[in-house]
Amino acid sequence: MCFRRNRGEVVRGSAWALVTGAALGIGRQYAEQLAALGYNLLMVDILEAVSTEAVVIAERHKVRCDVKVMDLATSTAARELHAWTTEQGYVFDIVINNAGNFSFCDILNTPLERIERILLLHDYTLTSMCRLYGEDMLKRGKGRLLNMSSYSIWMPFPGLALYSASKAYVKSFTEAFAKELRGTGVSATAICPAGIATDLYGLPKNLQKLGVKIGGLMTAKSCARRGLKAMFKGRRVVVPDWWFRILIPICSFLPGFVIRPLRNFTQKWQK
Repeated sequence: MCFRRNRGEVVRGSAWALVTGAALGIGRQYAEQLAALGYNLLMVDILEAVSTEAVVIAERHKVRCDVKVMDLATSTAARELHAWTTEQGYVFDIVINNAGNFSFCDILNTPLERIERILLLHDYTLTSMCRLYGEDMLKRGKGRLLNMSSYSIWMPFPGLALYSASKAYVKSFTEAFAKELRGTGVSATAICPAGIATDLYGLPKNLQKLGVKIGGLMTAKSCARRGLKAMFKGRRVVVPDWWFRILIPICSFLPGFVIRPLRNFTQKWQK
């Protein structure tokens, strides 16, 4: 009898995936769903809680889940992580650059330290990870890279200047990088989800549930599933859910008389 495998499924424990920002939210879901497909995991996060989550995932899916606790928002983080994983003998078929921080604050009120950390984490570390692990994959002729962008790249609203610009870089970089990889056996994918029902934005749980119910927010589980599906298909850029795709032109060209009251309303949420 022939059994049909799920997309991306491997013989359990036969391949490795690296997931950054793996302790909570979307990163935690990427790790869970990859483990369900049979992948061993290296879960990387600045939070010590990643160790507890790794134990849960390993026991549930009968795969190996290793942990690296480190700060990825530094200029040397990618090189240090790559050197360490090489020394430890890891070979990754999948690398997911998910680690990120949200910032909702006017630039002139944003501490320089936050600007530096977000640009390092979202852009420099991610690019360096693609460069280092992409080269490893190229030598083997196979591999998949998945980078987290954001729907906010089409929403250059007041308060989102830093966050949306850093995520716009991710989308642009990944799309061009994927074209460079064409025909190599290595793929790069950027996912641009809209609002996610996680604690990243500081929304209370009741508003997260309401957002999911009315379709304004997506669950972390759904986002991770769609991201993995696009990655395994080799797509360069994906925007989950058709209604968000058709709203892109509207978001990009909202007139000033809409933006100004929106700015006034959101001032109290900025921090």
